[in-house]
Amino acid sequence: MYRTHTCGELRLNHVGIQTTLSGWVQRVRNLGAMTFIDLRDRYGITQVLIDENCKPEIQATANALGREFVVRISGQVLERASKNPKLPTGDIEVRASEIEVLNAAELPPFTIEDDTDGGDELRMKYRYLDLRRNPVKNALILRHHMAQEVRRYLSDQQFVEVETPFLISSTPEGARDFVVPSRLHHGKFYALPQSPQTFKQLLMVAGFDRYFQIVKCFRDEDLRADRQPEFTQIDCEMSFVERNDVLNIFEGLIKHLFRFVLKIDLTEPFRLMPYAEAMAKYGSDKPDLRFGMEFIDITAQAKGHNFVVFDNADYIAGICASGCAGYTRKQLDELTEFVKRPQVGANGLVYIKHNDDGSFKSSIDKFFNANDLAAIGQAMGSKPGDLMLIMAGAQRKTQTALCELRLEMGERLGLRPKDKFAPLWVVDFPLLEWDDEAQRFFAMHHPFTSPNPDDLHLFGTNPGAIRANAYDMVINGVEVGGGSIRIHDAKLQQTMFSTLGFTPEEAERQFGFLLNAFKYGAPPHGGIAFGFDRLCSLFGGADSIRDYIAFPKNNAAKDVMIDAPNVLRPEQLTELSIDICPDTKE
Repeated sequence: MYRTHTCGELRLNHVGIQTTLSGWVQRVRNLGAMTFIDLRDRYGITQVLIDENCKPEIQATANALGREFVVRISGQVLERASKNPKLPTGDIEVRASEIEVLNAAELPPFTIEDDTDGGDELRMKYRYLDLRRNPVKNALILRHHMAQEVRRYLSDQQFVEVETPFLISSTPEGARDFVVPSRLHHGKFYALPQSPQTFKQLLMVAGFDRYFQIVKCFRDEDLRADRQPEFTQIDCEMSFVERNDVLNIFEGLIKHLFRFVLKIDLTEPFRLMPYAEAMAKYGSDKPDLRFGMEFIDITAQAKGHNFVVFDNADYIAGICASGCAGYTRKQLDELTEFVKRPQVGANGLVYIKHNDDGSFKSSIDKFFNANDLAAIGQAMGSKPGDLMLIMAGAQRKTQTALCELRLEMGERLGLRPKDKFAPLWVVDFPLLEWDDEAQRFFAMHHPFTSPNPDDLHLFGTNPGAIRANAYDMVINGVEVGGGSIRIHDAKLQQTMFSTLGFTPEEAERQFGFLLNAFKYGAPPHGGIAFGFDRLCSLFGGADSIRDYIAFPKNNAAKDVMIDAPNVLRPEQLTELSIDICPDTKE
């Protein structure tokens, strides 16, 4: 028997029994008369004692052990004289009567401890070692728990889990597809799904009125902390529903996860915010509502004072940071440099201090007198001790930059704690967005998103003003899920394709199977997909999704552990009729 107990199981009530434990050697401490071994498995750590009562060969074996040796140890459970309150097993220890080395180990390239000395790239190269560390192990256990609760909730709501194909046809919208050459069909390719969108709609036509799956999706796009080339969605679809039906069911899912995973009861209904309001107040369609600092449009108050930056701007707005009037010149210069970073994109920053004595001090005193500054302060709702930070320029660009500044100030002021959650629904997105380079409209979500019924008449006159019958769930500034009511009418779908620039032939070639299915009685339907990796990292209090994926890719979309992607053998390429062109980038 390799073990009678795990390394996280033994307590004071086990004192006196004989036990056998198996695991990895965390560390060995030789104190002369006594040697201690910290033995680890995924359940915890148990201290093993080798003292004068142990056989000499036990002492010799213990002294030969190294970090990460795999061993089996048998012995008696004792109460520890010096207890360790930091460990669940800290009240006991095991006096070894037998030690067997199951597998010796080389010295690992980094320490297998919570605070490791391994950098990101090194830990990813040896991911199987990194997974032994508690933070990564616990992240995957959290992911498992969340997946179980997702299935439990949706099953209780009569959803059926259905798997959909991974080898599908390439579609023209969205991110780049990953493509797979077909050996059997010369010159043809499969694509890996960016989502199971069309299949779940077909399942609605098939009569499966409540579908879900926890599914891998694939997008060939540039990476960042919350993005991977392969990621996991909680993908869901429902028939005979309107928007509020979908919101109620999946607001219930999120509340269920908070209740049973984090033990947090979210009792209030989630806030519903139109896209236009989110952009006007926060400059983002995924606003962080853990703190205020909403945008105030001061275009009317700021123009006409011979300050060229303001007078030439289409839009002037700012945020009011409570209690920050004491910011030094160095701190203000740091903020100015922050907004000038390429990822923020602003040209500069104007500040106005509302001093404790009620006076105003600003970087534009030359153009604005005390009354002018007071008028701006009144418009922005400032109080003595507050700092107003103002930007000007083209509206969308300025809102985007001001959003980044707002988040930065929230971070600096400690207004974005990981254990506080502010969920909301963002609704009424634009259905379409215009691309100047392509000179055509693109679907803001996807081509199957239903327009708001009140806006159908705008297809012929002003398509850019049509609102989508779509919704995103946002928590703490992170879009964790999004979906829409779908187009179920073939005629309206053809109108949508036409507006997106598809000829009838192109629409038939790309989506003929779906359009044909609609001819046989498609029910009204809608759905949503949650980014499962993002949800897990949010619940775990992390900014990156990497540690919630067992074997992630790095920022260059490479798996450095197995060296993927890699080259194919020449005979494989020949079999697939593929030639590799020279890399023009090099």
